[in-house]
Amino acid sequence: MLFLGTCLLYCARMAMPICAVNMATTFGWSKTQSGVVMGGFFWGYCFTQVLGGHVSDRIGGERVLLLATTSWASITACTPLLAQLGIKSVHYPSLASLCSQRVDEGERGFLMSTMGSGSYMGTLMVGGLGSVMLERYGWESVFYGAGLLSGLWSLTVWRFLLRGQMNTIQVLSSHGSSSGLSKKRWLKMFKNPSVCAMVFAHLCFSSTCYSLMSWLPTFFKDTYPHAKGWVCNVIPWLVAIASALFGGIISDHLIQQGFRTSSVRKMMQFMSMGVSSVFLLLLCRPLSFPSAVIFVSAAVGLATFNSSGVSVNVQDLAPSCAGSLFGFMNMCGAFTGLVLVYVSGYLIEVTASWGYVFSLFTMVNTMGLGVFLMFGEANRVDLWNLSEVIRV
Repeated sequence: MLFLGTCLLYCARMAMPICAVNMATTFGWSKTQSGVVMGGFFWGYCFTQVLGGHVSDRIGGERVLLLATTSWASITACTPLLAQLGIKSVHYPSLASLCSQRVDEGERGFLMSTMGSGSYMGTLMVGGLGSVMLERYGWESVFYGAGLLSGLWSLTVWRFLLRGQMNTIQVLSSHGSSSGLSKKRWLKMFKNPSVCAMVFAHLCFSSTCYSLMSWLPTFFKDTYPHAKGWVCNVIPWLVAIASALFGGIISDHLIQQGFRTSSVRKMMQFMSMGVSSVFLLLLCRPLSFPSAVIFVSAAVGLATFNSSGVSVNVQDLAPSCAGSLFGFMNMCGAFTGLVLVYVSGYLIEVTASWGYVFSLFTMVNTMGLGVFLMFGEANRVDLWNLSEVIRV
């Protein structure tokens, strides 16, 4: 159900990028204005992430997930009436809180990768089925479909799953609970180099990932106007689903075999931000359509290893307040994503070249990866005068 929920989340998220070209024609938007509209999604992130994560740590991620999904499902369905997108989601902070409380360290990589693959399945669905709906029924139908299916998911979870006793695998004493984290302790945690490195790497990865997802449909439509749209909207995300699951299996296997958790997280992040950037650079020169699809698929597929790297590292460092901390990370990533989506649109409009955009993405990824490789760790930093940790 979490996989399916994440899948529907990305159906809603990717509705605007898929429909951006048609909506730009309808409303007369320039590339810069299209960047502003697609970047509007991140304003919702900025204003809800920390609050959503904090509430998830306090009352449980599953309850916040239900409320959040119901909210963004309704907003997505109403988007055609508003002619603008403003989905506010606390999905991922809730997942971080939920998994840190209920999943063992050696199983988190595969679980987060499985749920992460739901995002690519959602992108695949809206890229394939959404493209057909876009051509036959207009851009409004994509938003109506995503909103309706998400609403049905919320109804199913509320009716059948949120029943009975909720058990956690880890309970902290009162000295170590998230509700007991004072402002002083939060400041102390953020002075830790490993926490700062994780936040910075997530900030860089999120901004490039969101920007890439926002602009890829436009890149293919502008560069290869006569190519079949479903090919570039489907193949990269099929690769991403398999890659995400493979990365999760490998990371958990290495940890269970005795490899240091921090080394595994860094290796996965190197694949996600380092190797994938090589394929982004290859897109800077003129390519045939099949070559562009192959390089984009490789870049997107390798980027999914982030689910077993920085994305799960927050649960290593601070499981007692993973929701709040991940919410802060996502807030930072949303803000930089907003800026990078806008800057990308400006660069495309001014230079008429996609090479500058892909070079910018590579530079941002390289900075984030370098900091994480130097300072990233996986030792807990949220234990202050903790008398005991009880596993139940």
